Amino acid sequence: MPLVMVQATGKGHVAFSHDAAGEIVALPIQVGSGVEVREHTMLIASGTTAYDWVMSGIYFVTLKGQNEQETHYPMGQFLDRFTAPRAPGLVLLHAKGNAFVRRLGPGETILIKPTALLYKDLSVSMHLHFEHPAGAYRSWRSWGNRYLWLRCIGPGRVAVESAFVPVEDPGFDLMGSSPATRQQW
Repeated sequence: MPLVMVQATGKGHVAFSHDAAGEIVALPIQVGSGVEVREHTMLIASGTTAYDWVMSGIYFVTLKGQNEQETHYPMGQFLDRFTAPRAPGLVLLHAKGNAFVRRLGPGETILIKPTALLYKDLSVSMHLHFEHPAGAYRSWRSWGNRYLWLRCIGPGRVAVESAFVPVEDPGFDLMGSSPATRQQW
């Protein structure tokens, strides 16, 4: 996967922007800690900030046709990981719409739409959560009246953006999902 980054040093001014209305979130990173950020939201990171990418681990598999399976990544296949190994760092993110930050206590959870995730602390775990409204049950495999959520579990911060892209119904039977996925009836 190609990665293009620009590095600026010296005197002068540099301007950065994104292609959607929203707000810039300044995210300080303390030494020894880090955050995972949904793809395509990072604008700037300080030189003391280390970067890596990790698999999101959030997916589901549908059956398309007779025996063709398709894997869907509702929040993207990768997350950008920023850490501060030796000195404090700073990451500037672009949130479409408004940003909302919630600090979760140990074991506390929040359900969000997968595409609304902006960032989470490394201490926050997450998994998919499929839900069927009462009286709308068909089958756990058929999409129909099934709702897809991302459950984030504390401790740590979780940030969401208000202008997110909805997860589209692929219209196929569900065949499997990422580990720790929960289905609630």
